[in-house]
Amino acid sequence: MRRLLAALSLAVPLALGGAARAQSIPSMAGMDMKGMDMPGMDMSQPMTGAYGPYAMNREASGTSWQPDASPHEGLHLMVGPWSVMFHGDLYGVYDQQNGPRGAEKDFVSGMFMGMAQRPVGDVGTLQLRAMLSPDPLMGPTGYPLLLATGETANGKTPLVDRQHPHDLFMELSASYSVKLSANDSVFVYAGLPGEPAFGPPAFMHRLSIEDSPEAPISHHWLDSTHISFGVLTGGLVRGDWKIEASAYNGREPDQHRYDIETGALDSTAVRLSWNPARTLSLQVSWADEISPEQLEPGVDQHKVSASAIYTVPFGDHGWWASTAAWGVRSSQGVDLDAWVLESALKPNARWTIFSRAERVDNDELIAALAGLGAGHGPVFTVGKISVGAIRDWPVGNHLSFGLGGLYAVNFVPGGLAAAYGDDDPTGFMAFVRLKLH
Repeated sequence: MRRLLAALSLAVPLALGGAARAQSIPSMAGMDMKGMDMPGMDMSQPMTGAYGPYAMNREASGTSWQPDASPHEGLHLMVGPWSVMFHGDLYGVYDQQNGPRGAEKDFVSGMFMGMAQRPVGDVGTLQLRAMLSPDPLMGPTGYPLLLATGETANGKTPLVDRQHPHDLFMELSASYSVKLSANDSVFVYAGLPGEPAFGPPAFMHRLSIEDSPEAPISHHWLDSTHISFGVLTGGLVRGDWKIEASAYNGREPDQHRYDIETGALDSTAVRLSWNPARTLSLQVSWADEISPEQLEPGVDQHKVSASAIYTVPFGDHGWWASTAAWGVRSSQGVDLDAWVLESALKPNARWTIFSRAERVDNDELIAALAGLGAGHGPVFTVGKISVGAIRDWPVGNHLSFGLGGLYAVNFVPGGLAAAYGDDDPTGFMAFVRLKLH
């Protein structure tokens, strides 16, 4: 709790101090920018993305896309030819997971991102991006989360019923794009760490669930590659289509959360994205990962994912966003599926209501619970539904304070009753948040 209070005390003056120089960019896609003066910028046109000649609202985590209708919030300023943006949130969470496998914990989570972008000549765009997380402060064992598996806390045993903390360095990347025509471009992206071309945007960047501090139990099917220590991606944008391929380090981050790791770019991912309308973003992707699990060296995985994101304005200043995603993870002849449906409604500037439903095939629960270390047991299909809300109050020009909570029900089959209890176990989180916007 002392760490939480210290982090909050540092974040407040930083945000308030920067607000005097910053400009807010609530949503630029389709906005009439005439009459809005920002020195050094042509405000008659919306800001373009880093990877192609489209509105920057389309860009999400890594090189992934979201609907053009998505709001794009951040603190923005001009430094010579550089367009600089900051965005972030800090959560203080009380987490209680019930049942025989449950536990409770207070923890801090969130992220802070800085981006700098500038034109290079008449057709080039250079972008630098850094993203940091306070997650390592929660300790190596992360936080309680029933039915979650993946990674390791100590390099010896896998985590089960807990969500691992993300590394301090979530992204340190650079990209360069060249405009080929009014609608076409090519780009290259490199990160240490970075996010390869696989899956939908990472869950903490998906508008449909980004207001929830709870990680999805489908994380290691869809978006666990968002912190890969070594990524090189090349892509082609043609209108509303994008095809890209990545070579990356397939090994997931180890238990050391403060370092920067290195490794061979031995894994491959390919993604095709299409935004057929301002409100819709679609993707399909494939990945071949070499020895991703630290505790299972020599065991490779193959992944496929598909997703659809739908976002529309709601009322005068709100929005409604939904994501449907599917992923399959294959290893040693076993195919494991995960399905996710998320939706969030922001009817006004004060309230956000969010929900998520998941269905996952998992073969790690019994092996981990039995203390067998790394390994796989019977496949069990488990599910989860969570619903929550957050209420925000402005405490500065570009800073808000939020108070929220969520409730989750976990669904387990009879074969797991001995471990999780006869009744479907539940979970609860209460949280506060500081958000730069």
